[in-house]
Amino acid sequence: MAVVRNLCIFLVLGLVACSRPHYDVIIRQATIYDGTGAPAFVGDVAVLGNMIAQVGDLSNATADTIVEARGLALAPGFIDTHSHHDWGMFQLRGMQACTSQGITTIVVGQDGFSKHPLSNFFQAIDSTPVAVNIASYVGHNTLRDSVLGRDFRRTASKEEIDRMNEMMRADLQAGALGLSTGLEYDPGIYSTHEEVLSLSEVCAKEGGRYISHMRSEDRFFWPALNELLTIGARTGMPVQISHTKLAMKGLWGQSGQLVHKLDSARSAGINVTADVYPYTYWQSTMKVLFPERNFQDERAAAFALSQLTTADQVIINNYSPDTTYEGKTLAEVAALRKATAPKTLMQLIAEVDQRNGDESILAVSMVEEDIAAIAAWPHANICSDGSATSRHPRGFGTFTRVLRQYVREQNVLSLEEAIRKMTSLSAANVGISRRGEIKVTNYADLVLFNPATVADQATPEKPQQISTGIEGVWVNGQLVFQNSLPTGRYPGVVIRRQVTK
Repeated sequence: MAVVRNLCIFLVLGLVACSRPHYDVIIRQATIYDGTGAPAFVGDVAVLGNMIAQVGDLSNATADTIVEARGLALAPGFIDTHSHHDWGMFQLRGMQACTSQGITTIVVGQDGFSKHPLSNFFQAIDSTPVAVNIASYVGHNTLRDSVLGRDFRRTASKEEIDRMNEMMRADLQAGALGLSTGLEYDPGIYSTHEEVLSLSEVCAKEGGRYISHMRSEDRFFWPALNELLTIGARTGMPVQISHTKLAMKGLWGQSGQLVHKLDSARSAGINVTADVYPYTYWQSTMKVLFPERNFQDERAAAFALSQLTTADQVIINNYSPDTTYEGKTLAEVAALRKATAPKTLMQLIAEVDQRNGDESILAVSMVEEDIAAIAAWPHANICSDGSATSRHPRGFGTFTRVLRQYVREQNVLSLEEAIRKMTSLSAANVGISRRGEIKVTNYADLVLFNPATVADQATPEKPQQISTGIEGVWVNGQLVFQNSLPTGRYPGVVIRRQVTK
């Protein structure tokens, strides 16, 4: 009888064991921030394949991998809505600049520049995936350069705009999210409002959306904003301001006026949103300091170096004619050349043009109070505008900087709201579905971090310093970052806009 009784117990235990659900990964007892902005709760998250399979109490479940997360926060993977991390990505497939700060999806094709045709770019990613997901806009500057070539300092003809529209349609059909413009850059700066509106109307009919590095972020900021809002009103499609900034002394303190104008536009039916990064300095070409492209106008140079920034707050990031200038301020270079800062700026641009070289700078043009106010606007999400190879620390530190500075130190945002601005709001603002929220059947893009220690470490002097406090990052269910290192897995996919026939 004892043998029979033991056999029965064994069979019952076996049936119970067989009935226990089994997953690939269970993250146990995490403090879960689901991405919606709702209060956090303690629970378990199960991953099966590339999806979130269950959320809640999974104490009865088993898994191939169990992660004990007591004391750690679990959030959806961060979505970088304005990224340049695709630069060199096939050589840096682990995408450490992204994953080390919790980013699992990047949106490229920004500032009006994209790969063309996008179908080829997407196929390259399909065949050689990287550690994060990638979506892209189609860039107006790329289209304009392809059609007008070197003869771009003029108004495009109707036939040329038609050709741009044809190219854009092909990229939208390939899965581009919409149209991006960089109207402060060549060749887009020479486009008329009518040209941009024509492309935007076609984009809207194709079901796309609009994102813009506006025509001005300083001298002509308000007219530039009006241009974007007009596009939103005329086309009905969502419009997003890229890396929103008030980048001139005369604009400082006007973030309240900006937020009021954006709220009024939304009340009038314009679906306007924004993204922003948490730094007072930007990185771009020296030429953006001259909106009228008058590079030999000393008064324009002097205005830029007194009202937009100052010579001791401009850092040379890249200067191919003389790489010894890199890392120095414009003031230091001017002293070396025994010239005034305005004349030095003009000379540097002239020398780069003569040699067909490359240049870029970092420059302080914003104030913290405005950045924080813009970041707190309910419809503004966080972006990096960063890359893995530049001197700007945003490439490695944006998202962890927000968690350190705006959440833990300054209380600008609650942790729930900061995560919403990095996840579900980001996804909504660029039209990405099934990501940005911890929810059953969503893709398993997740970041596990310590809210008490998470912090950026990157600086202009050491821009590639890895953040602290990021414990684990999963992309489509696979662990891609752990112990401050990439894992060597490349589960990222192309996120294509769903094209309606």
